[in-house]
Amino acid sequence: MDTYQRIIGSWYTLKAWEQYDFQRAHAEAYAEGYNGLLNAPTGSGKTYAMWLPVICNQLALHGNTSAGSLRVIWITPLRALAKDIARALQEACDLLGLEWKVALRTGDVPASVKQRQKKQMPECLVITPESLHVLFCDTAHAALFADVECIVVDEWHELLGSKRGVQTELAIAHIRSIAEKEKKNIRIWGISATIGNLVEAMEVLLGPQHAAKKSTIIRAEHKKKIEVHTVLPPSIEVLPWSGHIGLRLLPEIVRIVHQAQTTLIFTNTRAMAEIWYHQILQYDESLAGVLAMHHGSLSGEVRDWVEENLHAGTLKAVICTSSLDLGVDFRPVDAVIQIGSPKGVARFTQRAGRSGHSPGAVSRIWFIPTHALELVEIAAIKEALALDKIEKREPLVLCFDVLMQYLVTLSVGSGFHAAETFAEVTGTHAFHALQKEEWDTLLLLITKGGTAFQAYDDFSRVGKVGERYHIVNKLAARKHRLSIGTIVSDPVVRVAYLKGGTLGTIEEYFIASLKQGDVFWFAGNCLEFLMLKEMTAYVRKTNEQKAITASYMGGRMPLSSYMAERMRMQLERAATHTTEGPEYTLLVPLLDLQRERSVIPRTDELLVELCTDEEGTHIFFYPFEGRVVHEVMASLTAYRLSRTQPMSISVAMNDYGFELLCNQEVNLTVEIVRALFDLRNMENDLFNSLNATEMAMRKFRDISIISGMIFPGYPGELKRSRHLQSSSALLFKVLREYDPSNVLLRQSYDEILYGQMENARMRGALLRIGNSKVIIRYTEKFSPFAFPIVVDSLRDRLTSERLSDRIKNMLAEHH
Repeated sequence: MDTYQRIIGSWYTLKAWEQYDFQRAHAEAYAEGYNGLLNAPTGSGKTYAMWLPVICNQLALHGNTSAGSLRVIWITPLRALAKDIARALQEACDLLGLEWKVALRTGDVPASVKQRQKKQMPECLVITPESLHVLFCDTAHAALFADVECIVVDEWHELLGSKRGVQTELAIAHIRSIAEKEKKNIRIWGISATIGNLVEAMEVLLGPQHAAKKSTIIRAEHKKKIEVHTVLPPSIEVLPWSGHIGLRLLPEIVRIVHQAQTTLIFTNTRAMAEIWYHQILQYDESLAGVLAMHHGSLSGEVRDWVEENLHAGTLKAVICTSSLDLGVDFRPVDAVIQIGSPKGVARFTQRAGRSGHSPGAVSRIWFIPTHALELVEIAAIKEALALDKIEKREPLVLCFDVLMQYLVTLSVGSGFHAAETFAEVTGTHAFHALQKEEWDTLLLLITKGGTAFQAYDDFSRVGKVGERYHIVNKLAARKHRLSIGTIVSDPVVRVAYLKGGTLGTIEEYFIASLKQGDVFWFAGNCLEFLMLKEMTAYVRKTNEQKAITASYMGGRMPLSSYMAERMRMQLERAATHTTEGPEYTLLVPLLDLQRERSVIPRTDELLVELCTDEEGTHIFFYPFEGRVVHEVMASLTAYRLSRTQPMSISVAMNDYGFELLCNQEVNLTVEIVRALFDLRNMENDLFNSLNATEMAMRKFRDISIISGMIFPGYPGELKRSRHLQSSSALLFKVLREYDPSNVLLRQSYDEILYGQMENARMRGALLRIGNSKVIIRYTEKFSPFAFPIVVDSLRDRLTSERLSDRIKNMLAEHH
């Protein structure tokens, strides 16, 4: 341990940094052979806290010479993050005189480099979960991993709760089993900045059995100092509406940009990033050349250029999405702007930490509200930060599609022994409850296509040779290598100039809506659509200023359950006049009008408002549970209300409540409201109200692609979304008729119930509402709480110009 501290001490001396207690504690735990989770704020030096003990271990045991084989696997969730990590790790090796090579292996790395890596592996490989699984397809991959001493999973909170996290669990289990055969021990460590369930996160990472052994959580005791500034307008409109993007505060944003050295401006969607880029340049032309944009649909070349110039400090500001949530260090960044509510404390904290990203530095973030009630959300976030509270990440279990893909991956490589692999797989958290019958079903699916498709050779991908399962179809092996991964998005088309040069990719559904000559904003350019040919949209630049903004699937972020709870608590204080802070000072007129027309509900109350106009009876419910839950609640209550009397009902919702618009007069009583939210028969009524079969069929599309039942197409020749949907729908119908107990069918319904419907959260919400007092208010005009929901319902039906006119008319009617 003395050797560790001497080497690590020399590093901190060279960097002129202070060594924190958590960094010392981790070095000690690593030296003693512990596994575990390192939890520290963004920008506090946790990357080096993890890496330096690894270097020390090498220097203490083997000296500073090259190891000659792969010793450390560093798993990262993002390709952009991988590049930053590799740069930082290599710098540490060079400074301490360790002759190790740190290399990247992601989808952006050329095939020639990957081939060279297989012949001579670097000592440390920075890799994404997908690329790690691709390595398992090598017939000699066990030799590649034979000398691995440590696996580090960076930003574990980003992977936990996703199928990529399940992929990571399987990869760790497999490499650990290779080490055990070599009678070696591997240290497994995760790094996380923002997570509320640390113990569970560590157990998922290590696996239930290994977490109970020599494991520990190292947590930084010091808190990262975050300065939160809410940018407030001089006055607030009495009836604000959601959907504006905060452009009235554009001068304030430009002022912040000019005062800082470098600013990251976070938006919640790619479409908003495109709009803001255009608006800022229109407002201040002096930022041309030093303002850039970064999001996942831009080409790799564009994103690389932005990242390199961020490091170099040549950019004044970058408008970005979650694509820059993570990273090692953009040192020039000293300010962050968040436009609109991030809908979660963890996301807000992560983004704030992108500024002042070094030990001891202060993170500064400016919040730009886009509508009035977002001021309540930022007040809730401030309170959560003061209490050091953050959301949990719920891990996934029994993702049969991921397991099927993994088994085929092993069969493409050196093959697998069923009993050994079953023991390996059930050692993970994701599959610790896997039953033998389910395992046998999966083996049947990859070998014969299950009971429903045994007559079709296309589904016979794997065969049993002796006691091992191997791929038996060369074409299937080729297709499988190209399909490894769990991120299934709608097919995209390349956006390119007719004379050459790629700008990025965009969803097929948007391009399909364009006609030749249509003009749209993308990658900061105004583009004229020329034609679509072989999944490439050809465009040319135009000086036209009136253009639509490219739209993307994914849309809005959902309000986290913890944020929803904090919102209800904030409103209770507003109801009892016990709120403080500049946000509430500005909100006084709005809250007073809400009290005048209705009430502000407390945490143990459910507010219901009814308002009648020429459209019908508007019924507004305010559970304050978030858009995702409200979408399901709206369908459930509409279904139940329609059974009390025949009527036509349309629904709308936002994060605060939802609306049922009925074409008949409704006599609503407290008893009827309680029946609408009754917990009994919830799942049965939900499946009836939401057309669960249709939803499951759509969910099955992703499952069938991940599991390999459907091939999405070769690179550059991706199938159109309607083809993928029709192919998966056919499989779905066949399975329902001939193999109704199929595990993939079951998974599709489970993902709807526990994912899309958020079953556990719905049950908790209905239970809370069942114990709440129901308050029914009849209003002549829409209340401030109701107005944004009505506007949201109009947005789906009107163009932006017509919507603006409609809002003005509504304001006049309801002022």
